[in-house]
Amino acid sequence: MRASPWLPVLLILALAAYLLPDARLPFEPPAVTRPAPQASAPTLPNQLPQETRDLFEAARPATVRVESLNPATQNAGIGTGFFISEDGLILTAYHVVSSGRLFQVSTLSGRSYPAQVTAFDAQADVALLQVRAPAQGFPFLPLAPRAPRVGEAVLAIGNSGGDYLQPRRGTLLRLNAQAGRADFPQGTLEMNAPLAPGDSGGPILDRSGQAIGVVSYISLDGSGQTRRSYAVPVEEGSDLITALRAGEKRDVPVMGLLFDLVHSGQGGLEGAVISGVARRSPAERAGLRGSTFDEQDNLTALGDIVTSVNGERTRDADQVITAIRRARVGDTVTLGYLRDGEARTAQITLVPRASVPDLQQ
Repeated sequence: MRASPWLPVLLILALAAYLLPDARLPFEPPAVTRPAPQASAPTLPNQLPQETRDLFEAARPATVRVESLNPATQNAGIGTGFFISEDGLILTAYHVVSSGRLFQVSTLSGRSYPAQVTAFDAQADVALLQVRAPAQGFPFLPLAPRAPRVGEAVLAIGNSGGDYLQPRRGTLLRLNAQAGRADFPQGTLEMNAPLAPGDSGGPILDRSGQAIGVVSYISLDGSGQTRRSYAVPVEEGSDLITALRAGEKRDVPVMGLLFDLVHSGQGGLEGAVISGVARRSPAERAGLRGSTFDEQDNLTALGDIVTSVNGERTRDADQVITAIRRARVGDTVTLGYLRDGEARTAQITLVPRASVPDLQQ
């Protein structure tokens, strides 16, 4: 997501700030955790086949730009979303809104509306917004009632590269793709559409104009170009969509650790090196220690090294995160770790990510 001027947004949204939820989850967005891609040349509407152009023109009014702001940190960003009901429900990627407190959506008609997060699933990277506006009858996209098929042509609409609600074409390559990282959503749709940060949260449409997915993250090749794009499937009637429509807020369990991904599991060092411990977190209360640094931010000593969770061997940070996410908020887990070569254990009760500020894991 890109930075965005926010003075007009503040004027629009500040009056409604007290109505918004008190906490948002500080989640590193999947679409920007990797190096920013060089912008691919967008597919212009007049370059689309007529059938695809008609689909784009029909779906574009139901797609929105989502702007997010956290006044406390002045962090702002832009993503995409789309209406799924005429009364103003919008699907987007959770990481687009996870660290914000104030939200504004802008439509193709030029209208802007304040919005509120009403439901989310942090593990699946999907969130539901409700537009607060007297107007009704928003154009919306129907969710597909069936699973998509490999080989289908797909169309994405998004806001990457400074473009406003522009098309990106591709083909559905794989279902149930695994991310290879525990902090990314699993079981996604894999496509070759050239997406980029800013497209996150946008719709993936099949040829009939039904939404089959919500854009979540991308993978890049060595030159920084988008290699593959991934979207969370959003089949109507699925457990995920049913829970979101019911207003459920599904957080992920955490203990308050930030990991050193450079040293974890590298150079014969098996285990997850703790680079930092979040303040007022269960890990801090358990006495876990992070790495130390000098005034020039050079590493002077490695922190504790997590070697197991509930007796299960963990060889790197990703395995620790995976083991923790198998548990639930409120569960107490046994963490095995090394400090100066000495094996130790700690009993730690997991809490929602939203309760721990400045958290990577």
